[in-house]
Amino acid sequence: MNDESNTPASNEPVIEVEKLECGYEGKVVLKEVSFRVARGEVFFVIGGSGCGKSTLLRHMVGLNTPTGGEVRFFGAPFSAADSAARRATLKSFGMLFQGGALWTSLTLRENVALPLAEYTTLTRREIEEVATLKLAQVGLGGFEDYYPSEISGGMKKRAGLARALALDPAIVFFDEPSAGLDPVTSRKLDELILQIRETFRTTIVVVSHELASIFGIADRVIMLDRGEKGVIAEGRPRDLAANSRDPRVAEFLRRSDLLPPGA
Repeated sequence: MNDESNTPASNEPVIEVEKLECGYEGKVVLKEVSFRVARGEVFFVIGGSGCGKSTLLRHMVGLNTPTGGEVRFFGAPFSAADSAARRATLKSFGMLFQGGALWTSLTLRENVALPLAEYTTLTRREIEEVATLKLAQVGLGGFEDYYPSEISGGMKKRAGLARALALDPAIVFFDEPSAGLDPVTSRKLDELILQIRETFRTTIVVVSHELASIFGIADRVIMLDRGEKGVIAEGRPRDLAANSRDPRVAEFLRRSDLLPPGA
């Protein structure tokens, strides 16, 4: 049984996932997954390796087609929508993939310009100006003409975030944003995520297993379990760590070598 959510009932959800079933080639990875994400919330999908965190994210954003259930953004169906409606919805959110997923043959400015060229009617000069602004917003002013091979891993993540923010999205998805980063760089990225939420009231959805990030910036989480193929807990991470009676939840959230002070 899932722990009770702490999201205020008055908050209108911008994301609704109802009885979603995810899988590949006839194999069910997740089933009966349901949750809501409120506007401006920092929402984490957590769990151990192989539990389906990234699979859920890919099915939510349309990279894979669910085998059952529905995803709605702003109250409108997405999974079952036609191509025109899906394309319109895609403009409302951005995504930061693991590693940043930058095109190595393009400069940082050219990478950020890609969604602007695809989804807007801006002129080339206007696109360059917006791309430069977005890079500055993530602390990469002056690096516009650098190639991905010329910058650090943390800078690549920030460049990927600048691209995700190019269209001023209402929702940004992150797939393991701290993967491969040292603790200091990871903390700075978490701070940047919070800054984006506070500045633009962006809704944030993060896939992660990193306790420092989970306890540091998550408003609420759902925890997936590989054996259950679904959600086994939902709520505020500190509440779950302190009160959950499910040993799987307690074991994951109270790893003594990684637990932040005060958790």
